Amino acid sequence: MTSPSDDLDVPRRVAGQQRRPQGNPATLWADRADMAEAAIVSRHIQPVWLLPGTALGVVGWPATRRERFFLTWHYWWQAHLIDCAVDAANRAPTIERRKRIRALVRSHRLRNITGWTNRYFDDMAWLAIALERAARIQDNDEARGGLGPLEQKLFGAWDPAVGGGIPWRAGDDFYNAPANGPAGIALSRLGRYERAAEMADWIDTTLRDPETGLIFDGIHLPSGTLEKTFYTYCQGVVLGLETELAVHTGDPIHLDRVHRLLDAVEQNLTNLDCVVRGGSGGDGGLFNGILIRYLALVALMLPGSEHEQLADRRIAARIVKESAAAAWANRLDVEGEPLFGHDWTRSAQLPGGTAGAGGLNANGAVTSSRVAERDLSVQLSGWMLMEAAHMVTAAGL
Repeated sequence: MTSPSDDLDVPRRVAGQQRRPQGNPATLWADRADMAEAAIVSRHIQPVWLLPGTALGVVGWPATRRERFFLTWHYWWQAHLIDCAVDAANRAPTIERRKRIRALVRSHRLRNITGWTNRYFDDMAWLAIALERAARIQDNDEARGGLGPLEQKLFGAWDPAVGGGIPWRAGDDFYNAPANGPAGIALSRLGRYERAAEMADWIDTTLRDPETGLIFDGIHLPSGTLEKTFYTYCQGVVLGLETELAVHTGDPIHLDRVHRLLDAVEQNLTNLDCVVRGGSGGDGGLFNGILIRYLALVALMLPGSEHEQLADRRIAARIVKESAAAAWANRLDVEGEPLFGHDWTRSAQLPGGTAGAGGLNANGAVTSSRVAERDLSVQLSGWMLMEAAHMVTAAGL
């Protein structure tokens, strides 16, 4: 890994190319996904505590000492790193990529110290999704072993005493889309369709805004106080959950919900060019990438041959491709590797060092670094975006 000191060896800036190269779209996006992966590997991935056969993502670049020694590591960011590593292995299987997935999975459990689980149900849901995918593409007993305790936690957290839903973290009164959405996706992929459908119904009944059609962040229970912020990843996980249920249950209500929410996303969260707007660093650096991941799922998996489903798949694919083109045009090339911006509609900024590094706030969320492009979360979203663009173009969408 390229690991600059706290103050030295900050790489030079090279202007990003603004013109899209010509050629086969799937090959083009595969090349870009390769470069996004290489940038993460060289800047962020290193052994945990110098132990052989281990690997995790250093959460900042350039990194502070705490980050380099994994005193700061962010459980759910690492889950998305595993997910991205699986994307790359699905796109172009290699021995190196399979070894990397094994090392990331093993190291997640090692660094978590107490096993696979923690107090945060959203964290555990993201890891369950990543481990299920890792176990699916290779004979990975370690990943399968982690799914048992995670599934038990996610399934058992359902709380009928307050009308359903699972809380953000154990003992909390906040029940939100970023916990229930990915938990539903994970449980659906583990064959727990009835509970996943209950989660989808709860989100639609409790958190859908009747005016915009978007999904609110969450609700405090039993008080019923809504947190009415619209985050892009809330929309993404609900699109993913409803698509999974449309595939596995055949109930047309899930197709209707995807159509309604996709329209709300296009109208409210993209610009006139169909590029996802906004973005930040810290935890927020992953939000737009998560939306894109599940828009790609809609484009590739949404069942149905009616005009509405055909149009939904095209729209989802268009948002993915236009967002990817914008992010690539606005990237920086740093020593031959891309650095993506936190806002794909604006030019990326080069981090000048470790000053202004993000950190945990009182609520347990990770705040943005002063230059958000420093954060692993932002770069993971860029990698997700390149992989998603490859997937939809390879499918001819």
